[in-house]
Amino acid sequence: MRRFGSAEPLESLTLGGASKPRTRGSAGTPVVFNENGDAPGRYDIFQYQSTNKSTEYRVIGSWTNRLHLKVEAMRWKRGDPSLPPSVCSIPCRTGERKKVVKGVPCCWHCERCEGYHYQASEFTCELCPYEMRPDVNRTGCVPIPIIKLEWHSPWAVFPVFISMLGIIATSFVIVTFVRHNDTPIVRASGREMSYVLLTGIFLCYAITFLMIATPDVGVCSLRRIFLGLGMCFSYAALLTKTNRIHRIFEQGKKSVTAPRLISPASQLAITFSLISVQLLGVFVWFAVDPPHTVVDYGEQRTQDPLSARGVLKCDISDLSLICSLGYSILLMVTCTVYAIKTRGVPETFNEAKPIGFTMYTTCIIWLAFIPIFFGTSQSAERMYIQTTTLTISLSLSASVSLGMLYMPKVYIILFHPEQNVPKRKRSFKAIVTAATMTGKLGQKGGDRPNGEVKTELCESMETNSDFIN
Repeated sequence: MRRFGSAEPLESLTLGGASKPRTRGSAGTPVVFNENGDAPGRYDIFQYQSTNKSTEYRVIGSWTNRLHLKVEAMRWKRGDPSLPPSVCSIPCRTGERKKVVKGVPCCWHCERCEGYHYQASEFTCELCPYEMRPDVNRTGCVPIPIIKLEWHSPWAVFPVFISMLGIIATSFVIVTFVRHNDTPIVRASGREMSYVLLTGIFLCYAITFLMIATPDVGVCSLRRIFLGLGMCFSYAALLTKTNRIHRIFEQGKKSVTAPRLISPASQLAITFSLISVQLLGVFVWFAVDPPHTVVDYGEQRTQDPLSARGVLKCDISDLSLICSLGYSILLMVTCTVYAIKTRGVPETFNEAKPIGFTMYTTCIIWLAFIPIFFGTSQSAERMYIQTTTLTISLSLSASVSLGMLYMPKVYIILFHPEQNVPKRKRSFKAIVTAATMTGKLGQKGGDRPNGEVKTELCESMETNSDFIN
């Protein structure tokens, strides 16, 4: 700005008290003085403006006792003629709090409420309750959506498909065995134990539907009961079978008398005694911690509140799950040990080798299950991965047992009925001795059809079961 005033030459002065005409300066304005003896100022107001051709100061107004401003002559950033706001701080937007500048109460900085905080007042942000998240404007809190594993989810479709195929196959085997219940192949496989084992296989497939169903008290109760029960049925039956085979051959090496507790009734009693341990543990679990549902808000509590979800599930911790499956896994390991002990038994005599292959494969499946299940405990998709892994592992275990132990029998029953005929019975000692010698001499030209010796022994045991303890 440029000032004009007292430096201008005067045409005349007013002296003394004489009244003379008021003098004017060179600019044509009256020469006057204020009460302090100072002449009033006159200023030109300039603005530094940049155009395409030049950059210079331009007059946009003046001051002579008052402001004379040519607003239309002003130019601002990017050539916009509109006036910019002239304030210390602009109002904060919705969801932002004011952080007052120290020492300048009329100025502030705007800070957005981050994370799970919402704007509680003009100057504060507060944390939403644990089961809630801020709304879109961050002016309040809304409940976090609750999710569960849906039937149409890819994580559920594949396990359900496998389970349905397994249930159909298991039902087909059961129907085939029932229709040919008195044939040598069915009798040789141990009818009672076969039905127990097939029941366990069926339950292993069926548990998939309980694991995917909407959690409530009833579903959670059934999960606790049947989660480990299917495996317990299967491996208790297999353990009883392998133990029976082991004892028969050990006893056959020492005496002509049959070992104790190898009759069908005794085998069922042993099997259900093993299963009762699992049921007892489940009932204790019910008494100590009744089943109920929970909503886990921590599993999918993401950094972005809009993506946060609560997971509806049964209150079954990883430790409780391991305890539920632990007994069945113990039976599985023990059965594997007996399968290894009986691996030298001739193939034409019994199911030792198929049971052995079944147990080796099952152990591999569950060894792969453990790192996948517990390695994903911190994943945002933990519920989906763990449920799918568990159900597929159960279905694969059941499929291995069904395929290796029963599909060959069904094939013979349906497509080779000429092999499913009764054979001449011999004494216990003679059959065991013949089978042992066959194992020592190897497979030579005089081998008998698959299952013949096994059929003789099993039928002999059934015939004499009333005389065997």
